[in-house]
Amino acid sequence: MNKKKLTWQLPFLILLIIGTIIILKKQPPFRTNEGLVFGTVYKITYQSDKDLHQEIKEALKEVDNSLSPYNPNSIITRINHNEDTILNTHFIDVFTLSQKISVETEGAFDITVAPLVNAWGFGFKHAINMNESKIDSLKQFIGYTKIKMEGNKILKDDERIMLDCSSIAKGYGVDVVGKLLKSKGIKNYMVDIGGEVVLSGKNSKMKKWRIGINKPVDDSLSTNQELQTILETSDVGMATSGNYRKFYYKDGKKYAHTIDPRLGYPIQHNILSATVIAKDCTTADAYATAFMVMGLDKAMAFCETHPDLNAYFICNGEGEEYAIHYTPGMKRFIVKK
Repeated sequence: MNKKKLTWQLPFLILLIIGTIIILKKQPPFRTNEGLVFGTVYKITYQSDKDLHQEIKEALKEVDNSLSPYNPNSIITRINHNEDTILNTHFIDVFTLSQKISVETEGAFDITVAPLVNAWGFGFKHAINMNESKIDSLKQFIGYTKIKMEGNKILKDDERIMLDCSSIAKGYGVDVVGKLLKSKGIKNYMVDIGGEVVLSGKNSKMKKWRIGINKPVDDSLSTNQELQTILETSDVGMATSGNYRKFYYKDGKKYAHTIDPRLGYPIQHNILSATVIAKDCTTADAYATAFMVMGLDKAMAFCETHPDLNAYFICNGEGEEYAIHYTPGMKRFIVKK
């Protein structure tokens, strides 16, 4: 009886297998586009019959023309030069979210930090020799409460106020590309700009995307790719902020590139890197920077009251060991410790 059943079922099984193979072969291929933007590299993988690289480059150029302080014709450059300019959607979106996060983090995140970032040698102008007096003078022009948006224009309390969106622009660029792909009906993609990523659907193996978090080794040339852990997730934005690649030594002291806008000095916390998972990459990018400024205890406490955020912190430990801390919700993403 079992043999008879098998005889009847075998043809249907064969047809099912053949049908599955045909369906899989008809699926659009996964493509990868790579290039340079915002002073870093991007890698975009997506499932599509059409190569969209040209449209992707045009979308990224629009973001650069809005938010790059290195672009002499960008909106943010014209604002920093106090030139009359009309804001576009990209700038308005980033400015609005930046102000919101500044309020929530009590100024730990602040895009008016540009004069301090420049003075310390991590921005778009030449560094100066810093001392307490110079820091105090620069702090007069720092503060998210000293700028506001009225209509399509930015109003400053002082013309010397300058903006720097580098702590949120990459994440925003990632989301812009993600929205472009989504508008084309593409469900499976990963957009990576300088380590800030957005993930949607599944990878080429039809599984969730896997993303590594690098060990925070002093590596100004970004040659070290040793992983601390691997995360598996999808339909989220993720960003990492760290002080192990942008720094310099002066008089035997190491200065990290993350500046506390409230104090005027590079941060001295024990956090080496902060990785944040959020609903989008723009949000993750901004909070990753804010958490570096806030320090471990305040950042963890902040996440407790904001369950939509998950964070993974790599901190200085004893000897050569790292101390790892992460929010309870992050545990479900970790596949390799």
